[in-house]
Amino acid sequence: MTEIRVTGGGDYPVIVGSKLLGKLPQLLGPSVQRVLVIYPRALRTTGELVREDLASTGLEAIAAEIPDAEEAKHIRVAEFCWQILGQSDFTRSDAIVAVGGGAITDLAGFVAATWLRGIKFVNIPTTFLGMVDAAVGGKTGINTAEGKNLVGAFHSPAGVLADTDTLATLPENELFTGMAESVKCGFIADPTILDLIENTPKDVLANHESPELRQIIERTIEVKARVVSGDFKESGTREILNYGHTLGHAIERNERYQWRHGAAVAVGMMFAAELGVMLKNLPAEVVDRHRAILEHLGLPTGYRSDRWPQLLDTMKRDKKARGNLMRFVVLRDIAQPVVVEVPDTSLLYTAYQAVGVDSPVRTI
Repeated sequence: MTEIRVTGGGDYPVIVGSKLLGKLPQLLGPSVQRVLVIYPRALRTTGELVREDLASTGLEAIAAEIPDAEEAKHIRVAEFCWQILGQSDFTRSDAIVAVGGGAITDLAGFVAATWLRGIKFVNIPTTFLGMVDAAVGGKTGINTAEGKNLVGAFHSPAGVLADTDTLATLPENELFTGMAESVKCGFIADPTILDLIENTPKDVLANHESPELRQIIERTIEVKARVVSGDFKESGTREILNYGHTLGHAIERNERYQWRHGAAVAVGMMFAAELGVMLKNLPAEVVDRHRAILEHLGLPTGYRSDRWPQLLDTMKRDKKARGNLMRFVVLRDIAQPVVVEVPDTSLLYTAYQAVGVDSPVRTI
């Protein structure tokens, strides 16, 4: 078991290991009497196991089964959870436990942040993406028709249980698309992550018991913990965690969230790398390394050329924009990220031409 501390927005542990369910009551603390366990219908068995385990300790444990994946991040789903909390007389001393992937922890964290202006919650991520990214850092939110994560709040969990046993049944494509966030952390902060991914065969990366996968998970969480601890509310350095995400979120919306997050971010990183060449003289070999690593994982490195107008329109409404200026994270070199404001959309168009393709892209 490894414990990584996050001090931004509070002080809480991210515990990485196996068979961690017994740690949950300790994270909830002695004052909690009622717990709402939120899980997607695809994880009914796991969610009920968590609920029953809490009930066996004497807690009043209630279940809220919600839609899967991005369908969960909707105001109507949040209203459903608020209704359960109200009908069950949840107070500020009670708590929420989120069981599932990143979309579920985003939604559950938002519900916790908004109920009585903030109650305790614990994340139990069951996907690679959830473990290394969404469940850590205190960003919560839901989607709207205008874009992804435009409504949300900063609200840190009381703790995160990243149990690698839950990855045993995770489809390989979901694991490798989630690993795009590890690639991101490698390029912005920790090149050892890149070395591990490059030098490890895919079948080893896909083994939830492999030390290489465990090291990638822990190092990725450590990058996020360091950044979040220094800038909880994204007023400065935390923006570097958005590397590849501005275009990535636009692609997700254009695909009506049928693309996995990591696949969209993979293309976004390629775009950001090309933009880095233009704006910060990023060496061309770093762009090539982006492509090689992403292709090693089976992730896409391009997107449809004819969708540029729609993508640009979505990026202009991105929550990272300031006034009429779009902001992007680019690299000067590996582990040297910088945030730039781009007033000239022709520069963006030129960078996009390097990743644009003529036909629809298939993702893993």
